[in-house]
Amino acid sequence: MTEASKPVLTGGCQCGAVRFALTAAPNKISICHCRMCQKASGAPFASFADINRTDFAWTKREPSAFRSSSIAMRDFCEACGTPLSFRRIGGERIEIMTGAFDRPDHVVPTRQYGTESRLGWVVGIANLPSQTTQQNYGPEKMATIVSHQHPDHD
Repeated sequence: MTEASKPVLTGGCQCGAVRFALTAAPNKISICHCRMCQKASGAPFASFADINRTDFAWTKREPSAFRSSSIAMRDFCEACGTPLSFRRIGGERIEIMTGAFDRPDHVVPTRQYGTESRLGWVVGIANLPSQTTQQNYGPEKMATIVSHQHPDHD
């Protein structure tokens, strides 16, 4: 990515120590239910935006990495532990976890992989009773919470 390139999408870790930018839209956006992605994300599935390496740059500090298999690395923030990416060793693309984007609503999954490990209850999530955070905690408690999370912008 060149300095003259204008970012299309930006993001980073929870504490703000690691930041990234894209200069082109992702190739595809997907959800992976495989057991390795479940463990790497600490969640029932992971969601990734597939990006050409030439359209991607770490703009603030490089993340740490874990070799999760013989073919792949997973990047994460060493300071706060946020999982950030999946990438094939020597590959031309990187897959960034959609929750790490400043605007995750702009990276909508259109495909699922690893469905042999999809948890049976995942399909019913949309039908579960729900509340906003304010409804859950109430306005008094919400007024006392101070976030230490990096804002969703540079």
